[in-house]
Amino acid sequence: MYRDVRSAIYSIDKRNTMTNSNRFTLAMRCLVAATLVAAMPSAQSQERDEPKTTVSGDVKSGKTKALEAGAKLLQSKAPMRGFDIYLVGFHPMKAHPEMQMEAHHYCHQVNEDFAQCVLFDGNTAKANMNGMEYIISEKLFGTLPEGEREYWHPHNGEILSGQLVAPGIPKVAEKSLMKKKMNSYGKTWHVWNTGMEGHAGDKLPLGGAELAWSFNRDGEALPGMVEKRDRALGIDSKQARGERADLTPLAKPQSGVDDLKGKFGRPTEEIPGVVDSKAGATPR
Repeated sequence: MYRDVRSAIYSIDKRNTMTNSNRFTLAMRCLVAATLVAAMPSAQSQERDEPKTTVSGDVKSGKTKALEAGAKLLQSKAPMRGFDIYLVGFHPMKAHPEMQMEAHHYCHQVNEDFAQCVLFDGNTAKANMNGMEYIISEKLFGTLPEGEREYWHPHNGEILSGQLVAPGIPKVAEKSLMKKKMNSYGKTWHVWNTGMEGHAGDKLPLGGAELAWSFNRDGEALPGMVEKRDRALGIDSKQARGERADLTPLAKPQSGVDDLKGKFGRPTEEIPGVVDSKAGATPR
């Protein structure tokens, strides 16, 4: 690999077989790549959000660590490749809306219409896996049977409110990612209560899985929860909201926006562009 852009361009210039146009194109690609890398914080610098719950069990033995080391060297991890997109948002439980949690998504975009995510309660090596989410496009949602749709929450509110973020990538890339997720849906199951906001977590996964939902109005999130996440990650949801305002015209009425309406015990306000499909295109 080249140590800097200047040496890369010098090497390009020495390749006599390349045309001037090709030299310029490759040089510009090197420059753009270097600019993006310089703009991005290291992955390590993003690891700030520790889990709330420490799992029960003894410390790993030397034998276990040796087995892990051998597996790391010898075994394939093909199914785990591609889980490269990191998103952070919030989930209320559909059956218990006041039970809410911060959710760290590590996602694999399988194709243009389908992604699958593993969910954690933090972004450090100590984070606990506590759920999974499948994300589908508006097109695929339209193919679902009517009875299946009640499991899929809408994403426009999360995006337009600025609550859903992709830490560590340049803002222009984050906005492009959010634009592609407009009008999409997620099916999310949390299988371990590792610490709902304001509540202690369980030391082990207990009970049944909980279907999670999305926030679709201002005021539905517990007071202070979003701000606490923002401070931990060094981001600003309000600023992100303003920067995404021009995505509002892309928003279409979505199924599930009103499913938790009035179930949060405090005043809420509508988010411009976030409309339930049952209400049609008429503003509420």
